[in-house]
Amino acid sequence: MSGVGAGVGAGAAVKAGAGVAAEVAAGFAALYGAAPEGVWAAPGRVNLIGEYTDFNEGFVLPLALPHTAVAAVSRRDDGVLRLHSADVEGGVVRVDVDTLAPGSVEGWAAYPAGVVWALRESGHAVGGVDVHLVSTVPTGAGLSSSAALEVVTAVALDELFGLGLSRPEIAVLAQRAENGFVGVPCGVMDQMASACGTEGHALYLDTRDLAYRQVPFDLAAVGLRLLVVDTRVKHALGDGAYAERRAGCEAGARALGVRALRDVSAAQLPDLLGRLSDETVRRYVRHVVSDNGRVERVIGLLDSGDVRGVGAVLTEGHASLRDDLRVSCEELDLAVAAATAAGALGARMTGGGFGGSAVVLVEEGAADAVAAAVDKAFGEAGLDAPRIFTAVPSAGARRVG
Repeated sequence: MSGVGAGVGAGAAVKAGAGVAAEVAAGFAALYGAAPEGVWAAPGRVNLIGEYTDFNEGFVLPLALPHTAVAAVSRRDDGVLRLHSADVEGGVVRVDVDTLAPGSVEGWAAYPAGVVWALRESGHAVGGVDVHLVSTVPTGAGLSSSAALEVVTAVALDELFGLGLSRPEIAVLAQRAENGFVGVPCGVMDQMASACGTEGHALYLDTRDLAYRQVPFDLAAVGLRLLVVDTRVKHALGDGAYAERRAGCEAGARALGVRALRDVSAAQLPDLLGRLSDETVRRYVRHVVSDNGRVERVIGLLDSGDVRGVGAVLTEGHASLRDDLRVSCEELDLAVAAATAAGALGARMTGGGFGGSAVVLVEEGAADAVAAAVDKAFGEAGLDAPRIFTAVPSAGARRVG
């Protein structure tokens, strides 16, 4: 079975950071013929609660993972940007920084190239660079591999060019790269989690003003574990669905006469839903407002020490994502159902949906049995085995070499 042994490996990967940095630096030197000026890392993230709320100026509660994008970087004096990923075939992508424009770079390279573009568009004097990347963040799993690429590029350039950016400023610039250069209308949660994560904590973020608080989240200390079930699937239905839901939420805010759905309280919701004639928009609004409330409920539980109480809120959130936002799928629903039937305290899909991952809150002693039950359910349904690992709240972006 797939099990949860990868949780041990994830922790080991953090401890082996210096070794990973040395390997990436060696790869850079072999590729470009000289040692890099430095090596940086930025993590992926998993979101505990608060989905599709960030672009509605709402609340989210992500945590950084041990899985990182690692970049070795050096400056160039000729205005050329050279990008290479050890994880993708195709060699070095080369482009002049003066020609960077939305649509000018495709595929994975658009994410780091977009950061250079966003920095220059924001008035920062950034020139050419050589970049060599290695990432352990699973792609297509809803764990923000793209944000990790953006943020690691941004922190490297910030240091190399002496820009003096704060971590929230780095996150916003990385988001601008994804929105304006890559063309994905994401919110800022992923980039903030990658830039600002802290080991042993979840990030309680108000996406309206980027105020945040590090919330202690040491599950092992209370005999719990948070599993991530990577379904290993990504359905084509997800293409364009994120943008459609964002547009629907914005239409709902306009119809209700508010700046963003963040401004609608749970108490107001029953009366205000009656003002929305479009059934789809009604469902989207109901999800966003209720999920903002769920984030605040989870924060209250964590602050009071009732960590086990979080489980029921996760499962409630999954039902909202499945029935109101309609971004779940067979594999995610199966993971949640099998986990809760096997005794998990709660579970929900995380990320954009239509595939990707689910999070499962379990008692430490039940983790292996719950993982086995999920694995068995996938096999009985004729689905490929999921990848299951323990989410360990980890450090955000940093220099590692």
